[in-house]
Amino acid sequence: MDTTGTQDRDGEEDFLAEYDPRAFPPFALTVDLNVFTIRDGVLCALLVERAEHPYRGFWALPGGHVGHGVEDADTAATRELQEETGLDWSSVGGHLEQLRTYSDPARDPRIRAGLHVASVAYVALAPTLPDPQAGSDVAKARFWPVEDLDLDAQRAAWVEGRAYAGDAPTVAYDHALILSDALERVRAKLEYTTLALQFVTEPFSLADLRRVYGAVWGYLPDLPNFRRKMLGTEDLLHAVRKSDRPATDAGGRPPLLFERGLATWLTPPLMRSAEEGG
Repeated sequence: MDTTGTQDRDGEEDFLAEYDPRAFPPFALTVDLNVFTIRDGVLCALLVERAEHPYRGFWALPGGHVGHGVEDADTAATRELQEETGLDWSSVGGHLEQLRTYSDPARDPRIRAGLHVASVAYVALAPTLPDPQAGSDVAKARFWPVEDLDLDAQRAAWVEGRAYAGDAPTVAYDHALILSDALERVRAKLEYTTLALQFVTEPFSLADLRRVYGAVWGYLPDLPNFRRKMLGTEDLLHAVRKSDRPATDAGGRPPLLFERGLATWLTPPLMRSAEEGG
């Protein structure tokens, strides 16, 4: 590596004093959160109904502007989630990761007023979440079954630059695109990581864990293969006790209950079935 260059900060203070930020067009950074949980066996996503323009009355991902000069995107994400929905992610203890950054100039109508808005999107998962409470700039907040959002059609409408004409709640901005990307991220990571464990509360049975895959993928994975992958991955599951549930009339034994191990990868992966459209 070439280390012959010199570093010179002499005069930097003078440069900053004379620097004019108006030399560049206005640019804003926001955050959007794709919060998933499973309710009554159904994968659900958290959306808020916007109370202000732009897109007033449309459903959107919770989020908002990063505080200029005072916070980073991660801090803004948890702050906006609590302000808009009442959910304190630090106490929820779920999984939170960055998805990607969305910066298409057309993604926000404020570009017509000269403001280019980019967003850092997040994926958040938790096994149990309380009912959200509408907060700042929000008329309503609720969990929607993902299957009720018609994401493929809404995404296609956004990509093709036309209005969505279906019966599902209309999603604002490019949030159908972001939400469908987040859903695919979760579906894909269930194949090769232990992310599914973020959807269950300890202790849990193999049936509980398999139902997570069913909710996220839209079908239950093959039972013998699933058992083999889950029990065959080192330090994935730790058996703790048998369930207190009585044996069934058919003679079935109470299931064994597990806690999470330290494994982060499934070895080998549990791949989605092409026949199931996964």
